Amino acid sequence: MPMPTSVSSRNSCGKGAALTLALGSALAFGGSGVAAKPLIEAGLDPLHVVWLRVAGAALVMLPLAVRHRALLRRRPALLAGFGLLAVAGVQACYFAAISRIPVGVALLVEYLAPALVLGWVRFVQRRPVTRAAALGVVLAVGGLACVVEVWSGLGFDAVGLLLALGAACCQVGYFVLSDQGGDSGADAPDPLGVIAYGLLIGAAVLTVVARPWTMEWAVLGRAAQLDGTAVPAFALLAWIVLIATVVAYVTGVVSIRRLSPQVAGVVACLEAVIATVLAWVLLGEHLSAPQIVGGAVVLVGAFIAQSSTPAKGSAEPVAAGAPERELSARGTAA
Repeated sequence: MPMPTSVSSRNSCGKGAALTLALGSALAFGGSGVAAKPLIEAGLDPLHVVWLRVAGAALVMLPLAVRHRALLRRRPALLAGFGLLAVAGVQACYFAAISRIPVGVALLVEYLAPALVLGWVRFVQRRPVTRAAALGVVLAVGGLACVVEVWSGLGFDAVGLLLALGAACCQVGYFVLSDQGGDSGADAPDPLGVIAYGLLIGAAVLTVVARPWTMEWAVLGRAAQLDGTAVPAFALLAWIVLIATVVAYVTGVVSIRRLSPQVAGVVACLEAVIATVLAWVLLGEHLSAPQIVGGAVVLVGAFIAQSSTPAKGSAEPVAAGAPERELSARGTAA
C-alpha cells in the first residue's frame, strides 16, 4: 500500500525540480557566448551568428507561435518590443561585443540593465526608488569599474564595451515597454507565446540587417577552435540554437513560475558566473583578481537593484536579470 504524500513534501519536490530547471536554464544561457565566439573567430560575422541562432530557434518554436496566434491581434506592441529589443537588439550587440572583448566582461556589462532601469524610473519617470535599490546601482557601477580596469585607461576594446552597453540598453528598452503595457488577470499574455513571436520578429528584422545570403556558409562545414581543440562548427551552432536558446528560454519560463523573485534573481545572476567560468575553462579567457572581485560586486548590486521593494506609494519599477525572466515573472504574478 503506498504511503500518503504530504502537501509540503510535494511542494518541496516541485520547488526542487523548479530550481534544477532554473539552474539548467542559467547554464544554457551562459554557454551561448562560449559556443558563438569560436564561430566568429572561424570567419562568421557576429550578425550572421545571431541570425543563425534566432532563425533556428524561431523555426523550432513555430508550433507555439501558431498555437498563440491570437497574440498578434491582442499584443502587437509587446511582441514587436520583445522581437526588436530583447531578441534582435540584445543578441546582436552581445555577439558583436564578444568578438572584441572577453565573454565574461561583456555579460557583466550587460548586467548594468537593472541599474539603468532604476535610473530611468528615478530621473525620467521621476518615481522614487528605495535606498537599497540605489545602493545596488552604486555597487553595480563600482564593480563594473573594476571589471573594465578603469585605472589602466580601459584595458579592453572601447567599441566592444560600448556594444555590451548597447545590449544592456536594449534590455532596458524592453523593460520600459513591458512596464508601460502590462496586463493582469486573464488578459496576461502567455510567456512562451511571446517568446515564440519575439523570435520570429527578431529573425525577420535580422534577415534584413544581417543579409544571410552573403554569409560564408562553408564555415559551418569546417571545424572551429575551442582554445586549441577542433570542434565541428555545426555542433556549436546546434548547441546555440537548441540548448542556449530554445531549452534555455523554455526551462527558464517553466521554473520561474514556481520560484520566488528572490530565488529567481540569484539564479539569474548565476548566468554571468557560469559564462565567465566556461569562458575561462573552454576559451582560456582569464580574468584578474580585481576583475573577479568587481564581477562579484556587479552581480550583488544587480541582485539588490532588481529585488528591492519600491518606495512606499510608488509604482513598482521593472528590473530583472534578463528579459525572458522579467516576462515570465509578469505571467506568474498575473
